[in-house]
Amino acid sequence: MTDPDFAERRARAREKLDAIDPHKRAGGVAADPQRREWFEAVYELAGDDAAGVPWAGLASHPVLAQWLEGRSLQDFRVLDVGCGLGDNAEALAAAGARVTAFDLVPRAVEWAVRRFPQSAVNYRAADLFHAPREWRGAFDLVHELYTLQALPDALLPDAARALASFVAPGGMLLVISRARDEGQEIAGPPWPLTRAQIEALAVGGLVLSSLERIAGSETTAPHWRAEFVRDDRG
Repeated sequence: MTDPDFAERRARAREKLDAIDPHKRAGGVAADPQRREWFEAVYELAGDDAAGVPWAGLASHPVLAQWLEGRSLQDFRVLDVGCGLGDNAEALAAAGARVTAFDLVPRAVEWAVRRFPQSAVNYRAADLFHAPREWRGAFDLVHELYTLQALPDALLPDAARALASFVAPGGMLLVISRARDEGQEIAGPPWPLTRAQIEALAVGGLVLSSLERIAGSETTAPHWRAEFVRDDRG
């Protein structure tokens, strides 16, 4: 990242965004249960400065980048969930995949298209909980990074079923999230996931095939990287 004050601008933006996030206050879940209004506000207030988008790193996420090293996704049909400004979708496409990437906020999708005008990625505005019917069972790989940890606990079962519904027979769901221990109190959002919450994503015919806890550092939090495969045996 070449902009030397990016981190400072991001910190200032995060303070403003936390101040308007209803989920930081009592009763906020009822006010904006799916956090749609807050996500829309993030992109509106950011203007054209990616530092105003807390999850925009202007590069593919390092945990995804590590997973992609030496891996070919040639001709895989891939769905990138909550694509934001498009960096992860572009990394998946660079690995050979035919990528559909969606975000709840149309402004995010428009921004991604402007950033990558020559991209082969099919960027779409869509709602995880009301996704296009043609996406059901349509993808060899579904990639989800940070969407789940941005949702209140009550929405996680519905989100898990939605993610599972996209996975084709023999396909995979790849989930990357910040990690926390059972019983660890978090003043979210975001709400890093516990091991039990990750394991609970094995619904709709999905089976957990790999779960890694990736250690944090001075600058990064611990993360989960989980792979689920569709079990077609029964």
